[in-house]
Amino acid sequence: MTVNTDFAFRTSARRTLDLEQQAVAALAAKLSEDFDDACRLILACQGRVVVTGMGKSGHIARKIAATLASTGTPAFFVHPGEASHGDLGMITSRDVVLALSNSGETSEVTALLPLLKRMGTPLVSMTGRPGSTLARHAEAHLDAGVAREACPLDLAPTSSTTAALALGDALAVALLEARGFTAEEFALSHPGGSLGRRLLLRVEDLMHGGDRLPSVPLGSPLRDALLEITRQGLGFTCVVNDANRLEGVYTDGDLRRTLDHYGDLRSLRVDDVMTRGGKRVRPGMLAAEAVKIMEDNRITALAVVDDDDHPIGALHMHDLLASGVI
Repeated sequence: MTVNTDFAFRTSARRTLDLEQQAVAALAAKLSEDFDDACRLILACQGRVVVTGMGKSGHIARKIAATLASTGTPAFFVHPGEASHGDLGMITSRDVVLALSNSGETSEVTALLPLLKRMGTPLVSMTGRPGSTLARHAEAHLDAGVAREACPLDLAPTSSTTAALALGDALAVALLEARGFTAEEFALSHPGGSLGRRLLLRVEDLMHGGDRLPSVPLGSPLRDALLEITRQGLGFTCVVNDANRLEGVYTDGDLRRTLDHYGDLRSLRVDDVMTRGGKRVRPGMLAAEAVKIMEDNRITALAVVDDDDHPIGALHMHDLLASGVI
């Protein structure tokens, strides 16, 4: 084998991308009622979608199973060779099997057909040959056939695996939309990701409460409010009435404005210079919603109040940054 270091690499890459793009684009014309049947079978499934495939199709099958599972359709991958040696026990009549094979004749996959029929487990196949054994024995067949592989030898699975992956995504998204799957439900299966943090964390998970809640009563000398802000280190303090309801807040920003307008701070009371009302949030609100309130109002902290407007916590932008919400 002679290696040509002066080869036109980018020309080859563009050819591959063009061929794979054409393969994916051609899938739309191949969609038939079988696609609808496959979706209905899976939506009616009382168990899980068991995805299987051998070799490169097996790698694609694993990805499809993962995509289905993360978008509201419980699914897992079973290796067809292992299925014939005990793992078939993972499959029940309540499941739906999605089997991938470009030729539709992969022996390890077709060997499962009699057993699936005996159990009464519905089969959806995804192949490149509608007349293949796997296609003919399936309740619904998804045609992932391509004109040719991107490999110049037309041998290595390239266009065919790309097409199968795209068709698997189309199936997962169609099911997602049919179920009315929400972003919050998506976050529940991705708690470690940034989306999960934005959609699962709530104000009550991050707020400072108890002894860390900055608060002074109405009528307090401004000096007491400043000491409370310094003691808690959150950049503001709540100002409450005799019924412990929030009347307003006094912030670092209010202090700068106070210095601009008053020469002597010693005689001032917090009521004279506080921001009346003040921005407030409820403990059950999404932390991401609190971020938007802060950004829209150019503030760095919020009072957290209960249904009776009693302050129960304080939320600071630093807590949101540290948690990964922003």
